[in-house]
Amino acid sequence: MGENPLNTSPWTFPILEVIHIVSFAIAIGSVAIVDFRLLGLALLRQTPGQLTQYAHVYTILSLSTAIVSGLLMYSTDPDKFYLNVSFLFKIVCLLFAILFHYTLHRKIAQAQTPGVWGKLAACLSIALWVSVVFGGIFIEFVKEGLSFS
Repeated sequence: MGENPLNTSPWTFPILEVIHIVSFAIAIGSVAIVDFRLLGLALLRQTPGQLTQYAHVYTILSLSTAIVSGLLMYSTDPDKFYLNVSFLFKIVCLLFAILFHYTLHRKIAQAQTPGVWGKLAACLSIALWVSVVFGGIFIEFVKEGLSFS
């Protein structure tokens, strides 16, 4: 099997990482705007539903870019990642965050009066997305990986 072309330049991984981090920051920021509105902390002139509609394109494009750049980074050294507890934690949290965002969170944000459910959804959303970030940060600090023996 040939060498991964992404491993031929020392600049490829750092560039992918910058793209990954910036696009993920935009994605989380666009979700956080709605969450802060659900909590009554920001942008009180718009409804959470309006903010969800405004942020939708930014969320989907930036999240897609983060996922593609993440897959490309993963492909540079799969062994480094697939047995890394922090990476696995990040991926599980990411899947839950995406699933929650595009189901319950979206439905609650578009309700006429989200009330207490809106606050709970916002808190859970923030917790899930922050967990994804923490999982990503600690990938480099978790070297042992999983032991199957």
